[in-house]
Amino acid sequence: MITITFGTIPYHFDRAVNWISILVEKGVISEPLVVQYGITDTSLLQNYPQISLYSIVSSREMEKLVEKSRLVISHAGQGSTRFLSEKKSSFVLMPRLATYGEHIDDHQLLFAQSVEPLGVKHCLSLESLEEAIVNPPLPLTKPLFNEPKLSDYLSGIYS
Repeated sequence: MITITFGTIPYHFDRAVNWISILVEKGVISEPLVVQYGITDTSLLQNYPQISLYSIVSSREMEKLVEKSRLVISHAGQGSTRFLSEKKSSFVLMPRLATYGEHIDDHQLLFAQSVEPLGVKHCLSLESLEEAIVNPPLPLTKPLFNEPKLSDYLSGIYS
């Protein structure tokens, strides 16, 4: 099983939908696929029986999906990246790009590039996404972030 998360920001991620459709048509993706799509139009994916589509998935349900998945493809949000590294899942990032109107700027690309030396792969082309699906990266062996979460830090100060 593969899980894909686009996040929940109010921007479309049509490039991801198009690439998924192409990879299903090519037979690269034939296993069950769960897509958390936010507000993105997923009509291209609705006729594939192996694809389950959800606008929003609870944290608890996402955790279950990640545990069942051989690969997670995620937008390059810092929270999602931290979660996936803590769960020791096999994952790749697909940064949203301002060029395509997928976000307001390219901070996701900058983040993905900054964590690449730590072993986190990211996909900027259909070919690199296909490669990640065929040969998923190994889970990270050490924590990606050593600092406490901001909420934990603030709780410690103000408790």
